[in-house]
Amino acid sequence: MRARVRGTEIFFDVDGAQFVPEGPRMVERPVLFLLHGGPGGEHSSFKTQHGVLRDVAQLIYVDHRGSGRSSPADRSTYTLDENIDDLDALRDYLGLERIAVLGSSYGGMVAQGYAIRYPNRVSNLILVATAPSHRFMDDAKRILAARGTSEQVRVCERLWSGTFESLDQLVEYYAVMAPLYSVKYDAAKVEEANRRSLRNYDQLNIGFSGFLRTYDFIPDLHRITCPTLVMAGAHDWICPPNHSRIIAEKIPRAQLKIFPQSSHSISGDEPEAYFNAVRGFLTHAPL
Repeated sequence: MRARVRGTEIFFDVDGAQFVPEGPRMVERPVLFLLHGGPGGEHSSFKTQHGVLRDVAQLIYVDHRGSGRSSPADRSTYTLDENIDDLDALRDYLGLERIAVLGSSYGGMVAQGYAIRYPNRVSNLILVATAPSHRFMDDAKRILAARGTSEQVRVCERLWSGTFESLDQLVEYYAVMAPLYSVKYDAAKVEEANRRSLRNYDQLNIGFSGFLRTYDFIPDLHRITCPTLVMAGAHDWICPPNHSRIIAEKIPRAQLKIFPQSSHSISGDEPEAYFNAVRGFLTHAPL
């Protein structure tokens, strides 16, 4: 499905019911928007695992503007600010007063910005393997220098400088870097995900050569008022857990969970613990 909002078309998909029968009444469940990573990623990675959450929430999978199955847009609008405002426009398009948001990696940056800019529109916030400011990049470079192979250092030069020239180069990047993204690295699953995914290397270039070098939500995190769960992988190389600790310290009453056997892909490295945490939070946090 596509929503025509703010001069572009945003792809979204819906899984599960918002209202479910429980005895003599209908019970409302949270409407959970899932925001993918990147920039330039897309929603399909959520569908391989996060569909299990349909028993506690109605799931809304979203592709950011120009990403995945969303329509191409003016490349000057491929920014964090535009992604934040697109999310609110989609919420309004669907006729929802408030939404729950789960943002992973870059999606977590969009989610933070959304909860800061539209605090009354967010019922529950889940931030997964993300960072509150551009400072994550310096830490990631230091970790890569300590842990990475020469080949991993080489492919990351395109990431840091925002100079991917083709989809093949981006596929190579994810194949080479996969052992750092996941403690449970599985080459076959990485190949399957690469074949399934619709990635946009131009958006990744725009982000890493531009706005990701300057964004900083830290001074405004205290403005987030909804119940918030922050989750990090202890071995995450690109969004190290110290950045999640900052988020949890700055957001009032936020909960922090560090997964000891996970890297950036927490849902793949420790799925049972991860989904138990998400399900418990959505079940017990107020709508």
